[in-house]
Amino acid sequence: MALLWLAVLLTLICHSMTTDHAISDPDPPITNLRIDPQRQRLVWDQHGNVSEIGCYVNSKLLAKANGKLYCSLGDLSCEVKNYTVKVMNGQPFSAWIQYPKQGNPWAAADNLTCRVHDVDQLSCSWAVGKEAPENVQYYFYLKHSLETWPCPKYMQNQQGVNVQCHFDSISLQPQPQRSQPLFRFLVNGTSGGSKIPCRETLHRLQEIEILAAPNITKTWCYENYSFMEWEVRSLFTEDLKYELEIRKGTDLAYREETELETLRLRNPGPYTVKVRAMDSVFFRSRPQGQWSAPQHLDCDRKDASFPLWLVYLLAPLGALLLVGLLFLCRRWPVMRKLFPRVPHVKDPIGDSFQNERMVAWDPEPESQEECPVTQVQVLET
Repeated sequence: MALLWLAVLLTLICHSMTTDHAISDPDPPITNLRIDPQRQRLVWDQHGNVSEIGCYVNSKLLAKANGKLYCSLGDLSCEVKNYTVKVMNGQPFSAWIQYPKQGNPWAAADNLTCRVHDVDQLSCSWAVGKEAPENVQYYFYLKHSLETWPCPKYMQNQQGVNVQCHFDSISLQPQPQRSQPLFRFLVNGTSGGSKIPCRETLHRLQEIEILAAPNITKTWCYENYSFMEWEVRSLFTEDLKYELEIRKGTDLAYREETELETLRLRNPGPYTVKVRAMDSVFFRSRPQGQWSAPQHLDCDRKDASFPLWLVYLLAPLGALLLVGLLFLCRRWPVMRKLFPRVPHVKDPIGDSFQNERMVAWDPEPESQEECPVTQVQVLET
């Protein structure tokens, strides 16, 4: 039995020596094994006739090269992994590398956090690693598939190290909203004499969006009825619902939810309301949206305000009625009978007799008086 175990052990040792010998071959069939991060490939140079090569990631078969000089890897993460190529048909040979290069994990950027806000803006922030060297510098990249967007605008701390990145516009959505892809948020580090590991996080843009405050477009109230309407813009979220915070008079504020973009209240009296949008499906895992500015409406009967459409309707009717009354006052004969003009004696010298009615003056005989008459002579000058 002991001899059997000894034979098995010797066989394994011989196999290991063969593999090690193949790796240290002075004329290996595979050389210059490397990672192409732009194309996301495991690449090598090949010498001699090798018919079949397999690519492994952490000892698990990923794919076969099938005559090509590379294997596609997909998204590369910041996690250090072993990438191996093996000759699968012929003289045994293998070679491996690690990627990304190892370094002090406490020197990498810490607490990487990203948010979409104000409809189309992206902001990311991170902290300097606890054991990062003094000359460390960080660089941010947004990645999707084979596309990479470097950070356009950095914010720095007092030591001049990049700790924030801001995109003014992220109109990057390549697919419909219901099939949103994953984006990689990556921070690399550099230093003169130290290796700085990278830091990354994966998210769909919808998952990290802070929904903008609703824009109140219409408010009015009349006697015992109140109405408010709003709208919300979002590039990444389709299914929305809304949370309202309502305070009536001096009562405590209460909240309610609705899927409509309107609010109708009966007998509200004076009240204040504000509203914010939420993802109707993933609202528990999403950051909370921004509140609108508080809207105050006073719907008491004494101070009831008419809706604009009612004012526009009544104004021309009132003007038409006023014109009609003026016309009737000038033309209606009854008005002349009710308010006749007072006649007066005309001055035959100073007054014109055109279109005038003269009044005959016939005093009674007994009231006549004898008036002295003096003859006036005109002398020549």
